[in-house]
Amino acid sequence: MNKRLRTLGLILTLIFGLMPLLAPILQNLGILADPNEFLSNPIHAVPSFKYLFGTDQQGHDVLARAIAGAGVAWQVVIASTIISVAIGVPLGMISGYRGGWLDRILVFSMDALYTIPGLLLSITIAFVVGQGVWNAAIALSVSYIPQYFRVIRNQTVSVKTELFIEAAQALGANTWTVLTRYLAQNVIQTIPVFFTLNAADAILTLAGLGFLGLGVPEDVPEWGHDLKQALDALSTGENIWWTTLFPGLAIALMVVGLSLVGEGLTQKTD
Repeated sequence: MNKRLRTLGLILTLIFGLMPLLAPILQNLGILADPNEFLSNPIHAVPSFKYLFGTDQQGHDVLARAIAGAGVAWQVVIASTIISVAIGVPLGMISGYRGGWLDRILVFSMDALYTIPGLLLSITIAFVVGQGVWNAAIALSVSYIPQYFRVIRNQTVSVKTELFIEAAQALGANTWTVLTRYLAQNVIQTIPVFFTLNAADAILTLAGLGFLGLGVPEDVPEWGHDLKQALDALSTGENIWWTTLFPGLAIALMVVGLSLVGEGLTQKTD
C-alpha cells in the first residue's frame, strides 16, 4: 500500500479518536453545542456561521451530533472487540491445542456462525437483547467471534508443534501454563490487524442497526439513527441535504480511515 494512503488512514483515525475526547471541552467553552439540545434551535436551519452543519428536523445541531456519534461508535467498537477477543481467542487456543472431539465441536459451531451474514446475525441478536451500547456490542461481537476463533486456532495448530512447546510439555508444564505462558504471546500478534478491519465493518453494521432502530437508544447521538431521521425528513420534498451528507460522510471517512490502517498493518505483518 502507498505510504500516503497509510498516513491518510492514520490521520482520519486519529481525528475520529480525538473527537469524543475534545467534545466535552469544546462544549464547556461554548464552542460546540449540546448534541441533545433542540428546543432552543430552529428546525432545518441551513449551514451557516452559527450552525456550521445546520440543524435537523428536531432542531439538533448536526455538527454536535456528528462529533458525538464518533464517541458512541468507538464505545460500541471497543466493547464488541473486548467481547469477541475474550471469547474467540481462548476458545481458538483451546481448540487448536487440545484437538480431538472438542476441536471438532467448536470448529463446527464456529463455522455455522461464520456462514450467516454478519448484518443479518447482528439484527437477529439486536432484536433479542434490545437497545443499548453494550447490547449493540453483543449483537456485533457474535459475528466476529468466529473470525478470531478461526485465526487463533489455525495459528495455535501451527505453533504447538514448535520445539519450545514440546520442551515445555517435556518439563511437565500443564495445559494452562502452555497456553498462557508460551502459546498466547505467539498467536495473538494478528489481533491488532483484525481489530482495525473488524472495527471498520462494525461501524457500518452499527449504522445499519441504528437505521433500523435496533442500535442504541434514540436519545443517544448515533449516525445511523440520524440518517434514518434525515431520510424521513427528505420524504417531505424539502432540500435538506445537510442532514444526510454529514452523518453519511462521518461514517464513510471513519470506515476508510480504519480500513487503510488495517491494510497497512496487514502488509507489515506479512
